[in-house]
Amino acid sequence: MNLFESIREDTRIILERDPAASSRLMVLLCYPGLHAVWAHHINHWLWCRHFKLIARLGSQVVRFWTGIEIHPGATIGRRLFIDHGMGVVIGETAIVGNDVTLYQGVTLGGTGKIGGKRHPTLRDNIFVGNNANILGNITIGENSRVGAGSVVLRDVPPDSTVVGVPAHIVYQSGKRVLITDPREINDPLSDVIIALADQVKSLQCRVERLDGELHPTLPVEPASGLVAEQEERAQYRSEQQARADFVANGEGI
Repeated sequence: MNLFESIREDTRIILERDPAASSRLMVLLCYPGLHAVWAHHINHWLWCRHFKLIARLGSQVVRFWTGIEIHPGATIGRRLFIDHGMGVVIGETAIVGNDVTLYQGVTLGGTGKIGGKRHPTLRDNIFVGNNANILGNITIGENSRVGAGSVVLRDVPPDSTVVGVPAHIVYQSGKRVLITDPREINDPLSDVIIALADQVKSLQCRVERLDGELHPTLPVEPASGLVAEQEERAQYRSEQQARADFVANGEGI
């Protein structure tokens, strides 16, 4: 793809994804995400040809003007859309696939000073909400979505939606994912939640046992016996009522 085809493709994708983009000229002049991506192509070309100092200086200039920091060593695919863009950081060994959308404040960062591949890999057609952090050498599968403010520390399978701190799967292949074990969330408080649930269950069993000892269940009589007893009581009440009527009418005097 030549330069002019790449420019047309990048502007077209922004017009398709952003309802606020009303014209091609507006996209070309007013979208810092687009400027940052184009500048990264130049800086990445320099980085791969060992002009690393010049490439880093170029990335710092772009950071100053756009608020977006993309390391020259990062690998960026086609049709990347950085919406608003302020505060976006993409690390050196990050790999971003095609048709990816990043909102402001997104970080594709590392988790320490380890060498080698230390930044995430985003496959094709991924949406990352604002202020989300994707950290470490992990992979986000195709057609996945990362909720705003999430912190992703583990691999995400394709066709998934993750949210939370740390992030966990809530939708996969269009179906709601129910969490049955708190350990699946991998939250530091998971062990505390599990211990509290076990304690509540133990106390509930104890209360039921004590309630059974204080109020033992009475034996239930057969249904036929209950019916006979009810008939005898009704007959007795009718006899008493007849006697009361007899006395009230003076017939018993």
